[in-house]
Amino acid sequence: MTEPQQNKDEASKPLIKKCTYCQEMKPLTDFQRRTGRRAGPYSRRGPCRSCRGLAPQERAATSAPSGEETNPSAAPVTQHSLEANTAAHSLQASLPMEAQRPRRKPVTDKARERHRQRVRHLLSRLKPADTRALRLNRNGMIRLRGKTDQGRRWHQEIELDLAMTLVRERMAVIVNPYTVRRLYSNKEFRQYVLKRDRYTCFFCGGYGDTIDHLLPRAKGGHTTPVNCVCACNECNQVKAARDVDEFIESGVPQPSPDDFKAPDNPDASEDNLRT
Repeated sequence: MTEPQQNKDEASKPLIKKCTYCQEMKPLTDFQRRTGRRAGPYSRRGPCRSCRGLAPQERAATSAPSGEETNPSAAPVTQHSLEANTAAHSLQASLPMEAQRPRRKPVTDKARERHRQRVRHLLSRLKPADTRALRLNRNGMIRLRGKTDQGRRWHQEIELDLAMTLVRERMAVIVNPYTVRRLYSNKEFRQYVLKRDRYTCFFCGGYGDTIDHLLPRAKGGHTTPVNCVCACNECNQVKAARDVDEFIESGVPQPSPDDFKAPDNPDASEDNLRT
């Protein structure tokens, strides 16, 4: 069954989602929508609306332990609650094996700093390429070509400074003096950065599944392997357009123990990653 057909079938049922903070199954309307071109009609963010405004200490206090059982007298059993529990168990059973893996304990400040040093070491290995061979075409531009996530070829003309930046920061290679080629599509680049950083947030050390720019795009940064790191959703939103040092000195949000998930491939070596 394809994803549009699955969404169409689920539209007739009450959609529910598990909050990443309080670990409760709530209706889909309790979660904020995801934005972007690839966000579908049922794409929602991880934390619910009530947990997004809580501090990390309050969030950890509200999350109940996994072995605690609720009091049956406090919550009467109804037909609606039975249907919701059945839907929750079926949704949990349909999750992939990666999502059902055991979560790991929160990391310490030393481990968080070691991860940052490892990522900085990987970024330092991406030595800048020589851009002296680039020449302007008759329009005074450089031709940039690449492929979409579906494999369709595209091309456009960019300025010389942008082409030199993409080549230096290992996002593109020189095809001829007038043309450069982008190495990754959007989906391939996201997977590359997440695997390189082992799905670990560069700032808080928790589980990360988004891409953040070290130098914000509002200040002249570009989407390149040298300028992008893995980040969790909360750190990505809190950091916004601030610099890395300013954001770390101001206080990185400390994730709760439930925010840590085991990476998909923790034993991935650095030699297997494209540099």
